[in-house]
Amino acid sequence: QVQLVESGGGLVQAGGSLRLSCAASGSIFSINAMGWYRQAPGGQREFVARMPNIGRTSYADSVKGRFTISRDNANNSVYLQMNSLKPEDTGAYYCNVLSVHGSIYWGQGTQVTVSS
Repeated sequence: QVQLVESGGGLVQAGGSLRLSCAASGSIFSINAMGWYRQAPGGQREFVARMPNIGRTSYADSVKGRFTISRDNANNSVYLQMNSLKPEDTGAYYCNVLSVHGSIYWGQGTQVTVSS
């Protein structure tokens, strides 16, 4: 089992920036990739960014050039730097871990609200 705790959400004006953090604990040796998803009010959960242990980092087209994912393996953490935020970026952001066994773990979510 992997436990995930997110932080860093909040209210920001359009054009502003936020940095989300996610700390993992538990079976951290089984982590294969860490990433972020989001869910807008009334919408489905959608992919935002992923950074695997090995391989290429990937982003949703809607956030490319504005968001940057990074990892601190020494502290078992993943971050999402969000710049040039837009109202359509509003939603609950969830940290996500894919284990080497194919299991998927989720954090509890942190709310991001971008005002126009």
